[in-house]
Amino acid sequence: MTKRKLTNILVTGGCGFIGCNFIHYLFGESTAGGASFTDSNFQGRIINVDCLTYAGNAESLKDIDAKYGAGVEESKRRYFFEKVDICNRQEIERIFKQYDIDTVVHFAAESHVDRSILGPEAFIKTNVIGTFTLLDTARNYWKVSLDTPREDVLFHHISTDEVYGSLGETGYFVETTPYDPRSPYSSSKASSDHLVMAYYHTYGLPVTLSNCTNNYGPYQFPEKLLPLMISNIKDEKSLPVYGDGKNIRDWIYVEDHNRGVWQIINQSPAGEKWNLGGENEWENIKLLNTVIDLTSKELGKNPETVRKSITYVKDRPGHDRRYAIDCTKAKKQLGWERKMTFEEGLLSTIKWYLKNNEWVEHIKTGAYKDWIQKNYKELGR
Repeated sequence: MTKRKLTNILVTGGCGFIGCNFIHYLFGESTAGGASFTDSNFQGRIINVDCLTYAGNAESLKDIDAKYGAGVEESKRRYFFEKVDICNRQEIERIFKQYDIDTVVHFAAESHVDRSILGPEAFIKTNVIGTFTLLDTARNYWKVSLDTPREDVLFHHISTDEVYGSLGETGYFVETTPYDPRSPYSSSKASSDHLVMAYYHTYGLPVTLSNCTNNYGPYQFPEKLLPLMISNIKDEKSLPVYGDGKNIRDWIYVEDHNRGVWQIINQSPAGEKWNLGGENEWENIKLLNTVIDLTSKELGKNPETVRKSITYVKDRPGHDRRYAIDCTKAKKQLGWERKMTFEEGLLSTIKWYLKNNEWVEHIKTGAYKDWIQKNYKELGR
C-alpha cells in the first residue's frame, strides 16, 4: 500500500482535453453524459499549470473554478490556475514552493501528429525540455536520491501508444514492447518517457508512467477526428479521410482513462509502467460511418446524403497502420476496467458536442481567448 500524500497535486496541461477531464473527475464532476461513475474520493488541492497554447482552453474548467476556485472564499479554495509554460524553470520552481507540491500528473504535451510534421520544434521544446524541467524541479524540491528515497511523493507521466510504432494485422502493444516511434510527435513522447524512467533509475525519483490509446469524449480540440467529423456533419462540410481509411485505432472514453491514471497514482509501486486501452479497435472509415449514422439521427439528416461528403485525401507521412494495446497488467494488478461501452460513449460524445456548440464555436472563432483574457484575474493566482 502506498503512503503518498496526494494533497497538493500539480496537473500540467489541465486546460487540454484529457487534463481538464481529469480535473473534473477528481472533483467528482463527471462529464460522462450525465452518467455518475466518478469515484475518485479526492480531498486535496489541484494546481493546474497550462500556458494556454491553441489547444488549452481555460473555459473548459469555468464550472470547476466557480465551485472550487476563484468562486469560493480563499480558505475553502481547492482549485488554482497558473498560466505558466512548463519550460519556464523559475516559475515551475515557484509553483512547487508556493503550493508545496507533493504529486505531479503530467499531461502537458504537444500532441497533434500533423502539426508535428509541419513544425517539430514546438514538440521537442514542450515534450522533451518541458518534461525535463518538471522532473529536475521535482527531484530538487523533494530532495530525493537513490540514498534518500521517498514514498510520499510521486511524478506520474502520461504518454501514448504511438511510441511503440505500428502493428500489423495481429498482435498488441505490451509494457515491454520496444519503442519504435515514426513521427516527430511520437519521437518526442518516446524521449520524454525515457527521461522519466532515467530519473527513476539514476536519481531515485518516484515515478509511474502510463501509455494510453486514442481518447474520445467532451472538451476535445475540434481539429481531432471525432469532434471534427461531428462538427462537419452538422455544418454540411466535407469529411476528409486519410489514405484508404483503413488505419486502425483503439478507442477509450476519456473518463475511463483518467480513472486508470488515478488508480495507478494511488496503487502502483514507483518505477512501474502501465498500458491503458479500450480493447475497442475500429478502422477509421468504419468509425466515420458509425459517427455519420448516429450524428445524422440526432440532427434529422439522411445518413446516405451525409456519406457523399466523405473525401479521401493524401495520406500523411509515416502514418502508422494499426495501434492496439494489451491492458492485462492494469486489469489484473490494479483491478481497473473500462466502464463506458463504446456505443454509450460515442453517442454521449456526439450529444455533448451538439449540445455545447457555443464551446466549439468559441474555439473556431478564437472567442475563447477573449473569455480567458476577460476572466484571467479570477482564474489566475
